[in-house]
Amino acid sequence: MGTYSKLPNVNAHLHTPFSFSAFENLTDALERASDENVSVVGINDFYSLDGYEEWDKESRRRHLYPLFNIEFISLQQEDRDNGIRVNDPNNPGRTYISGKGLSCPPALKDPFASQLAGVRAESNAQVKEMCDRLNLLLKAFDAGFHIDFKTVESEMSKGLVRERHLAKALRMYTCIHFKNEAKDIKHFLEKIFNGKRLKADIFDYAGVENEIRGNLLKSGGAAFVPEDPKAFLPLEDVCRIILGAGGIPTYPFLGDDAGGGFTDFEQDVEKAAETLKQRGIFAAEFITTRNSTEVLEKYAGYLHDNGFVVTFGTEHNTPAMEPVLLHTREKALLTERLKQINYDGACVIAAHQALVRKGKAGYVNATGKADSANRNSYIKKGNELIQDIIR
Repeated sequence: MGTYSKLPNVNAHLHTPFSFSAFENLTDALERASDENVSVVGINDFYSLDGYEEWDKESRRRHLYPLFNIEFISLQQEDRDNGIRVNDPNNPGRTYISGKGLSCPPALKDPFASQLAGVRAESNAQVKEMCDRLNLLLKAFDAGFHIDFKTVESEMSKGLVRERHLAKALRMYTCIHFKNEAKDIKHFLEKIFNGKRLKADIFDYAGVENEIRGNLLKSGGAAFVPEDPKAFLPLEDVCRIILGAGGIPTYPFLGDDAGGGFTDFEQDVEKAAETLKQRGIFAAEFITTRNSTEVLEKYAGYLHDNGFVVTFGTEHNTPAMEPVLLHTREKALLTERLKQINYDGACVIAAHQALVRKGKAGYVNATGKADSANRNSYIKKGNELIQDIIR
């Protein structure tokens, strides 16, 4: 597709407080996007469609074009049995999957709605058990305070509680209990870290929360609880839920790590692309801050040239606030080629979700078949829709 004059900036993967987020609230994300001249914005929460209508309304108020997405963690049993790491570098078989361009207002019926509710319940149950173990640890060290899970759920989350919420709660309660005395806070945290030194400054909240999570809530930590396999649906079931919600199943590439390494599944992009097509997945995405420009050019370029719909995002699902405007691991802005690929992908999603909103079949129909031969017509239509809003 030819280059449009002055391509709009796109961030198609943003977590909000409906899962966990660096943003204070949903409109904080949109205000930052607007300030940074990002015109197309995709909400992309774990297991949640709850922010869609507010995202729609508040985006359009700011002349931003909204995309409606979701994220799941699924399990590929065959890959797990064979020890193949897919897009989770530490857990063979575990596979993150996004859905792009879902119906707004949300329109998910049973059995899919019940499956989604079940996954959310399992996720919360695991974090509740982590909270219980964290409280046993606090009691063992005579902390003088505990963490109430219901309070975290009602006051710090939108109903879906993640381990990052617990890390934030522990950091906040510790600061309150020790009256923000840096020396006392540091001493206490190092004590419950079993003597491990705190690296972050006490008032680097994101850094402290990351260390709490790493030392206490991840594998090997005193409050770690392994996830129950029933919390992860098979990939096929997740794709059916996404299709049932009107969306496009999308594979998030992990890409290269800081040492230039790849997972087993992703080390050969051509083989990965072929396997994804066999599994009924015709769209891909990258979190650009993880990857080198060189790898993004190679992988996203290959996928785009071979019929995939490709988009990029930043996530923002940690406490650390980063720019909404996309950049690579080297802190470089996207090349014109990458901007074009991202915008083309956003255009397809925009056209798809507009058709689905009218009750019609979109780029991917209800059975998962992609209209790849007509991708350029979706790009053209999506561009018209986007330009109409952002002008």
